[in-house]
Amino acid sequence: MRYIDLRSDTVTQPTQAMRDAMASAVVGDDVFDDDPTLHELEAYAAERLGKEAALFVTSGMQGNACALMAHTRRGDCVVIDPHSHIADHEAGSYGQLAGVSLRFPKSVDGTMDPASVRACLTDDSDLQVAPATLVVMENAHSSGAVVSLDNMRAVYEAAHEAGAAVHLDGARLFNAAAALGVSDVRELTQYCDTVMCCLSKGLCAPVGSILAGPKDLIWRARRARRILGGGMRQAGFLAAAGLIALRDMTDRVGEDHENAKYLGSLLDEIDGVHVFADRIQIDMVFFTTDWDADKAARYPAWMLEHGAKVTGCMGGEYRMVCHHDIARADCETAARLVREFAAEG
Repeated sequence: MRYIDLRSDTVTQPTQAMRDAMASAVVGDDVFDDDPTLHELEAYAAERLGKEAALFVTSGMQGNACALMAHTRRGDCVVIDPHSHIADHEAGSYGQLAGVSLRFPKSVDGTMDPASVRACLTDDSDLQVAPATLVVMENAHSSGAVVSLDNMRAVYEAAHEAGAAVHLDGARLFNAAAALGVSDVRELTQYCDTVMCCLSKGLCAPVGSILAGPKDLIWRARRARRILGGGMRQAGFLAAAGLIALRDMTDRVGEDHENAKYLGSLLDEIDGVHVFADRIQIDMVFFTTDWDADKAARYPAWMLEHGAKVTGCMGGEYRMVCHHDIARADCETAARLVREFAAEG
């Protein structure tokens, strides 16, 4: 049975081109640094992202952890949006792995107030205060919102004026670029020192993310990846799919955005369902419902029984995500199922 899987854009299946490339990839041993396909991916990713060097990591979370470990010293402070992925959804790895604390400026859905960021930035002259050495932006944000280029520039300038570096959690970087109408993603990455982007969110690669930045910092990140057990052997099999993700799949994410808007419009017509239309900026649809706790608890299982995979209520909201494997007709079917479920007693 084929399920309509709206849980995330991480659930995409590799394309046939990816499967073919993986099957025929020329590989070596990543720990010995002699995998030619991995070298090709890292070189291409660095050029595509406008940075000196790049590192293939197993996940976006690992990429962010490596970035924090490379940028900071234990005891430092990181300035970041309070509802960013690093702060909310990475199991406190910033404290466990990098040994840093977080400081939160005024921020709305990832758009941080530059003056508040500036106020958060402290040096090591006051022994009572942890020095803020890194600012982290997230674009697109976990809320589905996209941060403007003007805001990215202002935050970047505030950080550099204070001597702090900037890391960009760009798990959905190409979605942000598409939403901003930017054809060259380097228009975004010029406002960060390092950037992490996922190959498995919407780009269909089965595994992996990229961390890119200056050569010396990526060398430190490579050491951090080793500490985290991220050294791989014949990683070229995964890199072969990653190359196709970056070369062939980034230009089509706008289709997912359009499908998300369409799905959102259909859901918003259902009694008791309230869509956050202003937050459908990429491939995500967020909504609330008037359902009681019992009905809300039955929702994921009922949808699964009828052919759709969805997540339950999280933080008071529901989410559906469009991606390569979701067609316009799937949006219509999913909305019909939600309508039928909502109408049940």
